[in-house]
Amino acid sequence: MLSIRGAAVRAGVRQLGSSGASRPALVGASTKTWSRSLSDERTPGDWLDHRLRRDVKMLGGILGRAIEKHSGTETLNHVEDLRSLARSWRAGDSDLSVLADKVKTLSAEEMLAVAKAFSHFFSLANAADNHHRVRRFRERIQDSKSLGVARREDSSLGTIEGLLSRKIATPDQIINALCNQKAELVLTAHPTEVNRRTLLAKHQEVARRLEDLEQIDRIGGPLVAGRFEAEEAAQGLKRAVEALWTSDEVRRIKPVPQDEARAGIAVIEQVLWDAVPAYLRRLDGVLTETVGKSLPIQAAPVVFASWMGGDRDGNPNVTPAVTREVSFTARREAATLYLKDVKDLNMELSATKCSQELRDVVGDSREPYRVICRQLEKDLEETIEMLEEMIDGELEPDVEALPVNSRTQLLEPLMMMYKSLVSTGQRALATGPLVDSIRRVGCFGICLAPLDLRQESTRHTEAMDAITRYLGVGSYAQWDETTRQSWLLTELQGKRPLLPRNTPLSELGFDEIVQDTLGTFEVAATLGEEALGAQVISMASSPSDVLAVKLMQKEFGMPWDMRVVPLFETLDDLERSEATLRTLLSLPWYRGHIDGKQEVMIGYSDSAKDAGKMAAAWAQFNAQERLAAVAEEAGVKLTFFHGKGGTVSRGGNPALYQAIMAQPRGTLNGHFRVTEQGEMITQNFGHPGIAVNTLDIYTSGILHYTFEPPAVPTEQFRATMDTLSEASCAAYRDIVRKDPRFVPYFRTATPELELGGLNIGSRPAKRRPTGGVESLRAIPWVFSWTQTRLNLPAWLGVGDALAAVASTKEGVENLSTMYATWPFFKTNIDLFEMIIAKSDARIAEHYDSELVVDGEAKELGTELRRRLGETAGEILKVSENPELIAFNKLLRWQLALRNPYLDPVNVMQAHILHRLRNGKFGSPAEEQHLHDALILTVTGIAGGMRNTG
Repeated sequence: MLSIRGAAVRAGVRQLGSSGASRPALVGASTKTWSRSLSDERTPGDWLDHRLRRDVKMLGGILGRAIEKHSGTETLNHVEDLRSLARSWRAGDSDLSVLADKVKTLSAEEMLAVAKAFSHFFSLANAADNHHRVRRFRERIQDSKSLGVARREDSSLGTIEGLLSRKIATPDQIINALCNQKAELVLTAHPTEVNRRTLLAKHQEVARRLEDLEQIDRIGGPLVAGRFEAEEAAQGLKRAVEALWTSDEVRRIKPVPQDEARAGIAVIEQVLWDAVPAYLRRLDGVLTETVGKSLPIQAAPVVFASWMGGDRDGNPNVTPAVTREVSFTARREAATLYLKDVKDLNMELSATKCSQELRDVVGDSREPYRVICRQLEKDLEETIEMLEEMIDGELEPDVEALPVNSRTQLLEPLMMMYKSLVSTGQRALATGPLVDSIRRVGCFGICLAPLDLRQESTRHTEAMDAITRYLGVGSYAQWDETTRQSWLLTELQGKRPLLPRNTPLSELGFDEIVQDTLGTFEVAATLGEEALGAQVISMASSPSDVLAVKLMQKEFGMPWDMRVVPLFETLDDLERSEATLRTLLSLPWYRGHIDGKQEVMIGYSDSAKDAGKMAAAWAQFNAQERLAAVAEEAGVKLTFFHGKGGTVSRGGNPALYQAIMAQPRGTLNGHFRVTEQGEMITQNFGHPGIAVNTLDIYTSGILHYTFEPPAVPTEQFRATMDTLSEASCAAYRDIVRKDPRFVPYFRTATPELELGGLNIGSRPAKRRPTGGVESLRAIPWVFSWTQTRLNLPAWLGVGDALAAVASTKEGVENLSTMYATWPFFKTNIDLFEMIIAKSDARIAEHYDSELVVDGEAKELGTELRRRLGETAGEILKVSENPELIAFNKLLRWQLALRNPYLDPVNVMQAHILHRLRNGKFGSPAEEQHLHDALILTVTGIAGGMRNTG
């Protein structure tokens, strides 16, 4: 059958042979070389789906023509020369210095254009990867139906079929579990999403056009779909790629928290608003097929929350006024989306038959459902108008005055219409868009994603100290823990206000930092319960940290018991967390104000930065087990909130299902709360098909864990992990904390100093502006090492630990058994293997040669690269793989494809850093070109490496 790309010659698409592969028509020798090079990185055999290679090749060809058209053949030649030199170096036919010498011949302006080309290639390759993931997921479902093969375990269909076939759960138990379980995904804004929102929108357009072409192919090609439709789809893809090339990739102004919040809202509006009901319809279909029942329409197995505009930990730009604005903006956008839904329902529900209950509400109207819809329209329109006036300062902020200020006001009329339609024999109408709207209310509420508030514990201590000094009772900061707890509990149970009512904080003599901290509580009390989620305390270390927040909530009149969540981050805090929770749950006043529920957040980033990835992972595992035991003993339901990033060293795991199943036994309880950070939001939810798949994986993972939790590790396994943890932590800290060469090396060998000055995120790189590496946030800490492809935080200490245990025959056998039978251990070993495969010691060495001058620092670089190689060897001994990621064929192909494009970008970045640091530019314009080119290399490397944040 003829492919769309075979017929749309005028759209720039030409058939290649009889294999079904296709490519853009090429113009000129340079473009031809560029396009061909995209798929010439040969794969080991024919196992890789030719369609992914075809799509990458096609997109590269379109990009090549756009470069040639708008920037000239010379730019394209430079790109191809660099790629060819990199490929030659990878093949062992030349030295990396040849590639570096070529880079040095480029002017600043040429480097800017070349960096731009490579950066866009990675964004397009990622678009092709995402498109292929959706395609294969769709086909796996179809294949399993038509061929009768087993479904994938990491899908709701595969999980439910497995539970039923193994007689582990009954249909009613499965339905009940799904109705009560919840994946709460917390969208956060972190400086790892380096692309502008403008470019992200264009990337989504590329994804849509790829889907258009795929859809035409699926229905039989242009002969069936229509030649003009086929040409328009191909031309649309060309326009999308050309629009990318002609846009400015560099964010010229540092984003503010409101910008980040709008980006989060855009993800919900553009993707999740439709993806969530689509996912729930799929789950309905799965349940109908497997257990013969549907999911109750008010069940919400997935919900969302947000930190964007609420996370003030180390970010002075998130003020109380910003939090209010972001909250009101989210309410307004939610009302706008619901208004569109209701208007569509008004057109849909023209039925005249209704229940008596509905008739009693609407009177004798001939079209009763439209009466309900029109009233909802009116309420939502007034709500939007009032919120806009509140945001603009034209109306006093008062959420209680809004016509729609709770989800009940939306659910009740929608459910009344649903029940009426069902009871009058109109189920087809009831289960159409109306159900989608009801489910959206269940998932998104009245503000799309309730806002968490986060602040560092020391800021709360400073605020309490200011209050106690104001009251003349001493210095809270100087009291011991027992004294703090006693005073806090006395005030929590008392009736007197600590501060005079109706007196502005600015008139009480407090400094601006204290005013900001207290002002957050003042604003939060006015935003409404449904608009807020948790109050998270970062760097929590004692019960008083939690009690102090509860007291400030009381002081500023919080009208509900907003949950307070201690975040245990460092190794010491994780080890003390059991005692902290035990003390809190032993306090009668505290127990009386948590409704039998407690949430605890586990920090993956700072614990790994503090002790290394392996020691942190084991500390997190142990802390969760101990905390779960304390909560069970106290009869309290405990929810763990996992603060993860995208990269391995920050808790990230591309194998999401395995990550859920690797959680300690007894710690999930049907509720899995986790952050989705930085560029991972785009990767997991930037495409409708991938979003549906991601939500399905969360659902299946939690469901499977509920009925088949992982086994408790044996005492021998625990003892081995204790040894591994101690050895890895010691090796990690010996380098990062104790080696005097480390800080000078880190500051010169990586772009850490420069990253802090880029317009990537609204938050400063450091918690404290005057601090050193110890105050550096975990994100730029990891991001810096990712850029040089050394990825040090993800593996440092691991090789030393494994070698220590494997020094005996018993140790080797124990490691092998742990890898074969313990999901926690296997998951971590596989992650170490993956990140080491993505690392490249030779590229890291090139950064040293360009940037590191100090001899001792150079020696440290050599030592670290040696350790990287040793760690790879120790990992392979445990996994018993013949080579790194030997059986991850897709990742192997991706690395083979991407390396010749990543290598020139790394070499360019090192050279640009050298020139900028040494003042090697002749004019302000040249300096600006270099600076812009640096930003594009950061973007390119992040796009090429993926899971970087």
